Amino acid sequence: MDFAIGGSLPRIPMPECSTPEKRDLPTRLVIRSELLVRNTIFNLIGLGLPLLIGLLAIPPIIRHLGLERFGILSIIWVVVGYFGFVDLGLGRATTKFVAEALGKGETEKVPGYLWTTVFFQAAMSLLGALGLILTTSLLTEKILKIPPALVAETRVSFYILALSLPLVLISASFRGVLEAAQRFDLVNIVKIPSSALNYLLPLGGALAGMKLPGIVLLLTVARGLTLIAWAWLSFSAFPILKRKIGFHAESAKPLLVFGGWVTVSNLLTPVLGSVDRLMIGALLAVEAVSYYSAPFEVVMRLGIVPGSLLLTLFPMFSALNGDDERTRSKAYFARATKYLLILLGAMVILLVFFAKDAMKIWLGETFAEKSTVIFQVLAVGFLVNSLAMVPFGFLQGIGRADIPAKLQIIELAFYAPLAWILIKRMGIDGAALAWTVRASADMIMLFIASEKYGKIGFRDLVRHGILRVIALSAVFISAGVFLVRLPYGRIFILGLFLGFLPATWYLAMDGNDRGWVWRSFADFRNRLKRGASGVRTPGRL
Repeated sequence: MDFAIGGSLPRIPMPECSTPEKRDLPTRLVIRSELLVRNTIFNLIGLGLPLLIGLLAIPPIIRHLGLERFGILSIIWVVVGYFGFVDLGLGRATTKFVAEALGKGETEKVPGYLWTTVFFQAAMSLLGALGLILTTSLLTEKILKIPPALVAETRVSFYILALSLPLVLISASFRGVLEAAQRFDLVNIVKIPSSALNYLLPLGGALAGMKLPGIVLLLTVARGLTLIAWAWLSFSAFPILKRKIGFHAESAKPLLVFGGWVTVSNLLTPVLGSVDRLMIGALLAVEAVSYYSAPFEVVMRLGIVPGSLLLTLFPMFSALNGDDERTRSKAYFARATKYLLILLGAMVILLVFFAKDAMKIWLGETFAEKSTVIFQVLAVGFLVNSLAMVPFGFLQGIGRADIPAKLQIIELAFYAPLAWILIKRMGIDGAALAWTVRASADMIMLFIASEKYGKIGFRDLVRHGILRVIALSAVFISAGVFLVRLPYGRIFILGLFLGFLPATWYLAMDGNDRGWVWRSFADFRNRLKRGASGVRTPGRL
């Protein structure tokens, strides 16, 4: 599939066809290996830059808005996030089925998937908005502990927030079309400023002396402009979308079935992520929650690295499944697993050996004494949890979103009692161990499911050099355990860390791997240059 990059719309050039209808259909989506690195970098920037802006903007927002109004604003952010569940996973379903259609070269099916999703999301978001409007008085006056002086202000803010829900949900469908077409450069051109405005508009409003309704109104206008941007780019890439607006009944069932299982996963994920802290609060003390939550939040923030890769892998696996290219799926699956293990393995080695120093610098001696072991155990759990994202994205990409959801139900059944027992016996260290055991079980079950339902087994990983990475990691960890006991051991450990990536480059990666990485970064650099110059240059996907 050819796209025009830089200085022009990303219109897909049409093949020679006899009818206007056919001329609106692009050629088959071609998946290249360079996409994996290039799109992951785009996604990493798209997730990381707004996060950094948020970290810098929140302190002055609190200072100028006040703690009480900032608390209400935080609730509004949470409400917007949780209403994402109202779409029944249809945003992700759009990405999956559009990517699969493009992989098959059946672009005429794209409007059916998009507009059916838009109709469902519009209906559900309007119901959600109505529900929020009807319950606003109850929320602001009875349930939430809103100061009396701010009740009226909060009520108006919630009414405005309700009006923005359709904008948020429908945006996910149009964004899904671009993700399916592997246009993460365009996705992040919109995503970065729209996510940054989520923090910058409240900051600007606070500095200007605005109250909450004015700030929420600014955020709503920004969401409306974001929806227009997504729609404009989608129409430019797929002109056929303009002429096939309507509800397509044949697309409804697969979208709802797939999206339903995605919703189950979406609902269970935050539950699995909060069980440990709830039990710590119930069995130990609120103070213990703080000692556990600090390292936990740091480890979770590192998830933007594997998360960026998952955003790329999911539509890629969907497109390859549509084109029935199982051999290439196996290669991408194995390579993604290996590269995650290399990059995150190096990061985890550093975190484990420098956990106490990092905690002491960040939060002081007391936190370092109580949270170091937790930090180390959770770092290992983070690694296996990150590796699990590859089979997770693969299973959803081949249409088996039910498998991860069912596995999460099983995990919750054994994780809750395991966490209870370990916290009772080991305190907050037991909570970290329980979470890591649960993450490890999740990874193992997802890899087994990938072999059973996708025919991707351990032999495919071995064929692409995963054992060399594991062996090299074991050697470096063993050396670190020995060196850390020596005088100036931390310096030796740092040198060991700096040597890990070069060692894996030459010892764990073959010539095909190295050539692929070089080509991927060269492709990313060339894309940036073409974008900066504004020259209209076609770039083959």
